[in-house]
Amino acid sequence: MFEIMTVCTGNICRSPLAAELLRTRLSEFSPTITSAGTRGLPAAQMTPEAQRLAIDRGVPEADAAAHRSRFLLEQFLVSPDLILAMTREHRREIAELAPSRLRHTFTVREFARLAQGVSDEQIVDAASAAGADPSARVRAMAALVASQRGLALPPADASDDDVIDPYRRSWETYLRSANQLEPAVDAVVHAVTVALAS
Repeated sequence: MFEIMTVCTGNICRSPLAAELLRTRLSEFSPTITSAGTRGLPAAQMTPEAQRLAIDRGVPEADAAAHRSRFLLEQFLVSPDLILAMTREHRREIAELAPSRLRHTFTVREFARLAQGVSDEQIVDAASAAGADPSARVRAMAALVASQRGLALPPADASDDDVIDPYRRSWETYLRSANQLEPAVDAVVHAVTVALAS
């Protein structure tokens, strides 16, 4: 068993969409996928637009409808093996709550950018050195990706590590947000799959 957590602001658009995509695309490994918001609304559903984006990308309709938002608390950050924020601001707030988790915390687009500098062979080696436990293997993979900080070229624009917030904005903005998020989620899925399948 391993755990991934996604974090945004209200926990009704970006982080639940990321969580549902991860849960669906990593289902063969039976992961625990959670999400929360730094200013999370109490038990709100995903917005209709976010639900539509999830369903259009293969998430079962019942799963998209079942989401209920929650506020990010320090204790939620103890167990995840990988923590994926939607923006640099969310990552900063996570680091303030749980500074010891920085090595396993990224914005989702930062993770994808840094992972480009890591080969599948390196992921296999790091995961294998961590042993058979899936949680340890995912943590080892995350630490390997984190080791690229300071080595990988920074993005041309720092905001390229963020996923834009579509809340109360146009459908086009929702699509733009999803188009930023989905390739990054796929990079996470690839890295986790390599770490666990090796």
